[in-house]
Amino acid sequence: MARPNYTFTSESVSEGHPDKVCDRISDAVLDAFLTEDPFSRVACETFATTDRVVIGGEVRGPASVIERVEDIARECVKDIGYEQKGFHWANMTVDNYLHAQSADIAQGVDAADNKDEGAGDQGIMFGFATDETTALMPAPILYSHKILKRLAEARKSGEAPQLGPDAKSQLSVRYENGRPVAVTSLVLSTQHLDASMTSDDVRALVTPYINEVIPDEWITDETEWHVNPTGKFVIGGPDGDAGLTGRKIIVDTYGGAAPHGGGAFSGKDPTKVDRSAAYAARYLAKNVVAAGLANKCTLQLSYAIGVAKPLSIYVDTHGTGKVSEAAIEKAAARVMDLTPRGIREHLGLNKPIFQRTAAYGHFGRPTEDDGGFSWEKTDLVDALKAAV
Repeated sequence: MARPNYTFTSESVSEGHPDKVCDRISDAVLDAFLTEDPFSRVACETFATTDRVVIGGEVRGPASVIERVEDIARECVKDIGYEQKGFHWANMTVDNYLHAQSADIAQGVDAADNKDEGAGDQGIMFGFATDETTALMPAPILYSHKILKRLAEARKSGEAPQLGPDAKSQLSVRYENGRPVAVTSLVLSTQHLDASMTSDDVRALVTPYINEVIPDEWITDETEWHVNPTGKFVIGGPDGDAGLTGRKIIVDTYGGAAPHGGGAFSGKDPTKVDRSAAYAARYLAKNVVAAGLANKCTLQLSYAIGVAKPLSIYVDTHGTGKVSEAAIEKAAARVMDLTPRGIREHLGLNKPIFQRTAAYGHFGRPTEDDGGFSWEKTDLVDALKAAV
């Protein structure tokens, strides 16, 4: 039986965090390929350090996009807001080492003769949903994201020009009877451009924005605040610490409240099941909870490279299920084609919708009119109810 009373902690990082800068560039390159050719193959990795961005990986798509990679990287860094000595969008060196996709990988993934398109790699992917928030996401990671997203909005709008792009947040949330009721501690480290600002100055600046996004009753006199606890934070981004694509996978998903298969998302086209099947697993888990079949659901999928159908589907409702887990597993297979092609077509993933996922989480976000965050829809509710 799950513990009813406990404290759980999750962290998030801002779009200006060095690793997130790299995720953003990798996904922007992916979007550029998908804009020109929806069936492009992309596995793009980015590394960033002082005054330098290095981009590499395997692609199959229009050569014109490869020629624009440097401009794409500069546009990303400019939008994030880096114009500091040591990392400036106009002055940094950009090295582009993208090359053609391996023919050995391509032959396993491409459809041929009577063979359906296979998975881009072996692996396990997890999806998760819980009814503890309206987004059906765990509260600690959801609100850690919201804090940083709101601060970024204030920075970019000019409301809080003292803030820099680099930031991290961390929330410890107390649960009673399995429901989130209070924030016991809040940690925020944010870059500031005014070197004279103290930790107290930064706290005074950010507190109103934090109070906007956290439920009123969760912040109490007993909540511990740690804002810029080490003091000044002026040098941020890749000048302060190197960044790399795919190094914040727990931030990207459920903040540690659910398993992660191990594969990163950013820079990978949707033939890579690391990404597309993780989205499908979240989609199914969310619809299970939205359908009232469970209050909490973890769903695992597994694949083999070159094989179209998943090798297994596993469901755990953590003792909250209204029907058996085996029934949900069978229903999931019936209501959605879980081959790579089936996932892409069902969720409309062959579109340039991935750059926006690079910061503030891939899950728990509103669906968008152009197909962004399509895996957050709850349009399988009726089909699941009928199938169990």
